[in-house]
Amino acid sequence: MLYANYHTHTTRCNHASGSEREYIEQAISAGLIELGFSDHSPMVFHKEGYYSGFRMKPWQLEDYVKTLQDLRKEYEKDIRIRIGLEAEYYPELFEEYLEMIRPYDIEYLIMGQHFLGNEIGEPASGAPTDDENRLVRFVDQVCAGMRTGKFSYVAHPDMMPFKGPDEIYAKHMARLMACSLETETPLEINFLGIRDHRAYPRNAFWEQAGKAGCIAVFGCDAHSPNVTADLASLEVAERMVREYGLRHVDFPVLKKPN
Repeated sequence: MLYANYHTHTTRCNHASGSEREYIEQAISAGLIELGFSDHSPMVFHKEGYYSGFRMKPWQLEDYVKTLQDLRKEYEKDIRIRIGLEAEYYPELFEEYLEMIRPYDIEYLIMGQHFLGNEIGEPASGAPTDDENRLVRFVDQVCAGMRTGKFSYVAHPDMMPFKGPDEIYAKHMARLMACSLETETPLEINFLGIRDHRAYPRNAFWEQAGKAGCIAVFGCDAHSPNVTADLASLEVAERMVREYGLRHVDFPVLKKPN
């Protein structure tokens, strides 16, 4: 049974479909108790003329929150709607980012570290690599993000398809897992990766996470209403939890970022 999903997108990110209402109706039909929306967060970049193509614009944030507030009230007897964002930890932009979202009713952030550094001119975290330095940077940045205390969990922490030696991968992921335990930040088994047969979830990562005692959460990473409650991927994720002895929680602690 899937009781909650906190990883849901909207059309504002330019690569999702369906209305918020459709996602909510699907979640209710599947018996979810809570549905969290966490569309790709707007960001303020300092390079003139640059903006990511996979996230909402800053001017869309008000409508995003207002739309979900209205639906939360409308459906309050059927399901609990939570309002969040999926954001990267960009060290040079993070304080300004928090100030941008401060006026809005944002209940939680999940960290989806799609780029290294501050994005501009940097490699995507999902690009295959055998460069240990790139893996080090990814782990360092995710750990720094967790230590801010602003993120409720890390989405697809195993998204980097590192092609180098397994022992190098394990060495650095051990640092990420230790930070997860230190900060009590859960790690997400990502259902988009399961249903799209991506490089994640990476079995070696989750086997190691189970031995380390990390807390796992499920995230549908829904970009269309029909996978708001992705029960086919849920079966795979539940099998991983059993096989690797993971500590799974249905309802992670949602930390208000401000």
